[in-house]
Amino acid sequence: MKTEKAILVVDDKIENLDLLDKMLRKHYKILTATNGEDALILARKEAPDLILLDIKMPNMDGFEACKILKDNDKTKDIPIIFVSGLDSKLIRQKCFQLGAVNYLNKPLNLANLRSTIENHI
Repeated sequence: MKTEKAILVVDDKIENLDLLDKMLRKHYKILTATNGEDALILARKEAPDLILLDIKMPNMDGFEACKILKDNDKTKDIPIIFVSGLDSKLIRQKCFQLGAVNYLNKPLNLANLRSTIENHI
């Protein structure tokens, strides 16, 4: 039985991965991926409890990764929270239409991030 909750953090910028790891590692097992393709592989293999997903990444953006995750029986029930510097009503709508449970803007507030994660795990 899993005791420590796992979060998959997906961002193409290493500094963002490092920051989220430092913010969350005391409370969760952190898995990281720097692109959508690796995120799909890790999500299928590790079955994280939640995914924090950036939008703008090379090759496969967060939208495409989210769609693939939600179309797969093994990963469709993993809550996805988009974490991005992009902020518009249309972007937010697209995130929710693809199946995301929430959307957070960068820069992140630690208390807000933790409470949002807890609400969805």
